[in-house]
Amino acid sequence: MSENMIQLSVFAFVTAIIGLLTYMKCRGANRQQSTQNKEYFLAGGGLSWVFVAGSITLTNLSTDQLVGMNGNQMALLAWWEFSAVIGLIILAKLFLPVYYKYNCTTTTELLEKRYNNKHIRAVIGAIFFLGNAFIYMPAVIYSGALFMQTMFNVDIPLMYIAVAFATLGAVYAFFGGLRAVAVSDTYSGVLLLGMAIFVVFLALNAINYDFSDIPAERLTFIGDNDSPLPWHTLLTGMIFIQMFYWGTNQTITQRAMAAPTLKEAQKGVFAAAGIRILIVPAIVVIPGIVSYKLYGDIGDAAYGRIVGDLMPTWLTGVFAAAMAAAVLSTYNSLLNSATALYVCDIHEAYIKKDPNVVRLSGWVTLLLSILTLTLVPIYQQAESIINLLQQLNGLLSMPILSIFIVGLVFKNIDARAGIGAVIFGVLLYASLTFEFSPFYSSWHYIHLMPVTLAACVSFALLTNRFVFGKKIQFASRDDLEVA
Repeated sequence: MSENMIQLSVFAFVTAIIGLLTYMKCRGANRQQSTQNKEYFLAGGGLSWVFVAGSITLTNLSTDQLVGMNGNQMALLAWWEFSAVIGLIILAKLFLPVYYKYNCTTTTELLEKRYNNKHIRAVIGAIFFLGNAFIYMPAVIYSGALFMQTMFNVDIPLMYIAVAFATLGAVYAFFGGLRAVAVSDTYSGVLLLGMAIFVVFLALNAINYDFSDIPAERLTFIGDNDSPLPWHTLLTGMIFIQMFYWGTNQTITQRAMAAPTLKEAQKGVFAAAGIRILIVPAIVVIPGIVSYKLYGDIGDAAYGRIVGDLMPTWLTGVFAAAMAAAVLSTYNSLLNSATALYVCDIHEAYIKKDPNVVRLSGWVTLLLSILTLTLVPIYQQAESIINLLQQLNGLLSMPILSIFIVGLVFKNIDARAGIGAVIFGVLLYASLTFEFSPFYSSWHYIHLMPVTLAACVSFALLTNRFVFGKKIQFASRDDLEVA
């Protein structure tokens, strides 16, 4: 039997096992119309802490992380993962109690209830939706297709692989809902983490644990001003990036909102934080650093190359199944959360109050998948996918985080002031960070994030007072605590 047939057979077998286990766990789920939103988008509130932790971990850890971070081929990118632990703690202790108090289906529902206005929910839901559609989903599909193409060294156009991923992901998201996504995430996550740790040991063994001849700037955790992550950015915008991503981002937070109780959700988030600090930093930087010594500066192709060269043939099929599951689970999660935002925040509020959720979700999923494939060629032109993602993320993250902060800290805020602050923040950040702008700043884009955040909060408060004539009040403890 040829090597490719062995790889394909193992790949198909492992993928089928994951699918079977997921089906057995999820069959019989309640899909009655009266609870359809909660069932489809929050798994009926039935995720135990194990599945919350597994789904959060694998939704975040996909090829855009493994390929993108290892593609930088330097140690300091691990700071993204170390700082994520703080973001997860903030989610568990600050945001989750409020989401559970207000019985939210989407994170943006909290905004509607705090500002007493459905329009602010719709605007932010639309921004999250567009962020998934134009930034995250194409990046995941592109990086997954690139990994498969590189690891197996196949002469298949990257676009063909991308189409296969997008099609399978769309089918899975449509038929499974969040429950199936979270369960398969957990099963796949155990496999992926195990295989990724094995890759770390294979890589270290390939260089006999000898890091000599690797430039110091590739090994340091203290980035200079010309590095992708200068050390001083850890003291400015990094914490706010993590607060936004883990605390308000529907794709991530949705998993933690799907537990039966707040305490169960918090257990899952803390477990995910433990995985992130103990395992994830090593698997997203060490293979890339080793690949620099073995192959030189090869960018985003580093991870697929080192796995394809060092892993035994029969295990590459297992690893391919784990990586494919990671791509599909992240893509499924993005599809599911984007659909939830459209259905709950926009369609039900403005078009039809009680739609057929499954059918409507199918149409949204189809349109999003077509858009994803249209954008993949653009991401092929990026020098570093992970750096591009973080820079684009700034357009949305700080303006959105600002109105969550204003909504939680204060009362008597006019929703129009919040919406205006978001629009102002997007324009401000774009004008400061993109080189074609006449207001372009040479500051690192992470430094510009707290500047944008502070400007947005100030804009909202000043507009609320001087344009809409409302005096702010600080929120009381009772406003935020779980009843």
